Amino acid sequence: MNAIKKAAKYIYKNPGEPGAKVLTSLARAIETNEPYALGPLFDLHHEEFQLALGMIKDWRVDRHYLSKLRMLELGEMEAKGLTESR
Repeated sequence: MNAIKKAAKYIYKNPGEPGAKVLTSLARAIETNEPYALGPLFDLHHEEFQLALGMIKDWRVDRHYLSKLRMLELGEMEAKGLTESR
């Protein structure tokens, strides 16, 4: 189970907990690519903090592979003559 799913499960089981609110705001920031203040992460319990780190790791890996896919797509388009020459 990936970290986002684990965090979602934790948030669902603990909706009123401060840690669940922090994880929710982190998930929102990751989804919208908005800046996120790290301060609230330091107030999390160990389990919650590990979930947050996992979410960040998954986000980073996903972005890395997405950028590689975009480069491959551009390469394929260029090979087919579909991109504008500069």
